[in-house]
Amino acid sequence: MQTDGKTIEERVLSSLDRLGGGVAGLGVALSGGGDSVALMHVVARWARERGLRAAAATVDHGLREGSAAEAEGAAAAAKALGLEHAILRWDGSGQGNLMDRARRARQRLLSDWARKNGLDAVALGHTQDDQAETLLMRLTRGAGLDGLAAMAARRRADDMLWLRPMLDCGRAELRDWLRQIGAEWTDDPTNENPRFERVRVRRLMTELGIDPATLARSAQHLAGARDALNQALLPVLEGAELRMGSVLLDRELVAGLPAEQRRRLILIAVGFVTGADYPPRRSGTDHALSEWAANRRVTLDGAVLDPGEKLLIHREPAAAMRGRLVSGVWDNRWRISGLQAGDEVQALGADAVLFDWRAKGLSHLEAQALPAIRRGENLLCPALLAQDGLAAEPIRDKVDLIENRLGIEPGE
Repeated sequence: MQTDGKTIEERVLSSLDRLGGGVAGLGVALSGGGDSVALMHVVARWARERGLRAAAATVDHGLREGSAAEAEGAAAAAKALGLEHAILRWDGSGQGNLMDRARRARQRLLSDWARKNGLDAVALGHTQDDQAETLLMRLTRGAGLDGLAAMAARRRADDMLWLRPMLDCGRAELRDWLRQIGAEWTDDPTNENPRFERVRVRRLMTELGIDPATLARSAQHLAGARDALNQALLPVLEGAELRMGSVLLDRELVAGLPAEQRRRLILIAVGFVTGADYPPRRSGTDHALSEWAANRRVTLDGAVLDPGEKLLIHREPAAAMRGRLVSGVWDNRWRISGLQAGDEVQALGADAVLFDWRAKGLSHLEAQALPAIRRGENLLCPALLAQDGLAAEPIRDKVDLIENRLGIEPGE
């Protein structure tokens, strides 16, 4: 199939050129399904013709029989194209929504793999159909503008750059192209299981004759509206101060924004501080803004809004107490290096009195949410004082605040 005179392969190549500028090494998230296999074939050509490095990785969640064999099949397909390949395994432990935990684990495993192998970005096989299905799923949950807007083609998360170069490609046309080149893929049986919401939505779209491309265009239009609202926040965020994972905003600039943009700004700042995948509910956000306007400190989904000369948004100490260490990152906020066997990482809490947090310009509550390491009889706080080989750095910076949270790349 051709669009604007270009074949589907040429369209994806052009998208990779646009999204992957400056990338010297690109990873491919390879499930073995048609979308990811098509992506892998195009990435292999893209990297070869441009003298870049490419590799692929498959996450085996171990959630169903045969997944290990499918991962081995994906590895063979990658190696046949001359790509390095790794199988990343997840044990599936934990509580809560299984599919959500699997998604989070997949992203974390792929990010760790890419960094360890010197890859600058990871390409994902999301398509036009995924855009359409996601829009309908979120409509049923009463999502607002951000939830309904199209997926970002380029975003940063988990210390990695993620690219989606096939968002204007249909699932069916990708499979037609794979048949033309004689490539094989494996369909995940869960994609036919009506127990999953996405499968039910997909079937409903077929029954009603809904064109995925039309819905995907709607998602793009909504994304344009979202970006227009976000542009007005750029001066406020560019002037923001970052302090050990906290955000300080100009109070007068925030107060002068229209109510909807003020609310969006708080969602961005809270998401930056906590790293949460999902924003606070609207009712909670509106309450927090009302309290802040009345000069009262208020908590919002694991963050604290502190009124003062500047609006300070920082991690809530009680929420930090529940922080966990995952792949060297604690509480989804701090990367800890130099840990030894037996070290315990926890929030500093009441032990903040033992350290000179004032010298760093912090508030007492900010200090309580810092990472502390208990090593035998010693309590260390590498964020305040690097010692005994320990160091701690916030995992998010100004680029994340503006490019990822706001959806605008610096310079645009």
